[in-house]
Amino acid sequence: MKHIKITGLAAIVALGLSTTGASASYCSDGNTVKFAGISWESGAFITEVIMNILETGYDCQVDSIPGNSITLEQAVANNDIQIFAEEWLGRSDIWNKAVDQGKVVAIGKTFVGASEGWFVPDYVIKGDEKRGIEPMAPDLKSVSQLSDPKYVELFTDPEEPSKGRFLNCPSGWTCEGISTAKLEAYQLDDHYVNFRPGTGTALDAAIKSAYLQGEPLLFYYWSPTAMMGKFNLIQLDEPAYSDACWAELSKSDGKREEACAFPSVDVAYGVNSTFAKEAPEIAAVLEKATFPLEDVNGSLAYMADNEVDADVAAKEFLKTKADVWGEWVSPEAKAKIEDSLK
Repeated sequence: MKHIKITGLAAIVALGLSTTGASASYCSDGNTVKFAGISWESGAFITEVIMNILETGYDCQVDSIPGNSITLEQAVANNDIQIFAEEWLGRSDIWNKAVDQGKVVAIGKTFVGASEGWFVPDYVIKGDEKRGIEPMAPDLKSVSQLSDPKYVELFTDPEEPSKGRFLNCPSGWTCEGISTAKLEAYQLDDHYVNFRPGTGTALDAAIKSAYLQGEPLLFYYWSPTAMMGKFNLIQLDEPAYSDACWAELSKSDGKREEACAFPSVDVAYGVNSTFAKEAPEIAAVLEKATFPLEDVNGSLAYMADNEVDADVAAKEFLKTKADVWGEWVSPEAKAKIEDSLK
């Protein structure tokens, strides 16, 4: 499937846009920039930051429309919504079809380095001198080592102590099926209990409990998340991703002869094509607006620790990270945004 991406201001010009002249005409003409009301934490946070920037820095009217991902992506294709702030490219059939039809474009990189895989707490490998924890598995680097009896014993399942425990995603999540397939392909299913918590909240609670108590834990997780901002986690190495390997892992009846790492992820601002041409100054902001992953994780941890919503976290980011977002906007917009935060 071919994906059309806007990558760089030169590409915006190639679409027939101009970063001068009409500049903010879309907003000055009284149009509202409507955002997908993304429900997951990172998407909600990033959406609020960009909405704040456009509203206070560029005098735009902004709004967010709630809905599920499929509905919101279709709305962007129809120009009922203009911006989907955290589009994981290539993951959605709705989005891929809209790309092929020229209805949407991917602008910039929302963040770089998103990942998913199998993790252990850092103290398992490095120890934690402040907490008096000695390294438990200083040589552990790869999933390929997990069949070693010493690691099986380290990650002992409390209900079936002859085996280790792998903490998987909840049943019904895509990642649960993939990790289950990996356990089989790595020939670890005879050594580890494939433990599936009931909910995402239960998964987080199990990780948090183990980490705070300094206990060994082997589990699936992903980034960006609040958990990555709160705790130091180490991802275990896996064989390099390949399309052929992934095709078998992702099929319910696929061969379980080999496994590999999760595919790399490209995350961009999903934008309606017509809007991108009509609002070049906004497109230029999105082109530059790459969030450092550690700042996303930190902001999500801030939300969790302080029990605040995405809008509060967005304003905190704007107050404390002007060195980051200030590079995305014009000097005039930066001054207006900073003034609005006083």
